[in-house]
Amino acid sequence: MPDRAVPNLPSRSFDATVEFYGGFGFDVVYRDGGWLILQRGALELEFFLAPEHDPYASWFMASIRVADLDALFAAVRSSGVPEVPRGIPRLIPIALQEWGQRAGYLIDVDGTQLHLIEDVR
Repeated sequence: MPDRAVPNLPSRSFDATVEFYGGFGFDVVYRDGGWLILQRGALELEFFLAPEHDPYASWFMASIRVADLDALFAAVRSSGVPEVPRGIPRLIPIALQEWGQRAGYLIDVDGTQLHLIEDVR
């Protein structure tokens, strides 16, 4: 297996996290009382249980680089995540960013910001 890094993100409720991410294709690959691992294809996210976490004060974020950004964004949108300027959860539309790549943003149910980036490598 190649070396890799996996983000560790807060979850106030594993049930809510599984329901949210499951809506756009993530499956549970591990779960116990304090740790949750979700996977969608080659993407993997790990969550620690943090019931006291305030999603409106969250500073957690991760970059998710994918070959087919439009497909991932469409899957998230079709799961019911709204494209609105404020609120949790929400989607921020794909746009060409100042660094030269297309990206959109997903704010999850716990206030974590996921940068959804088109991987051009």
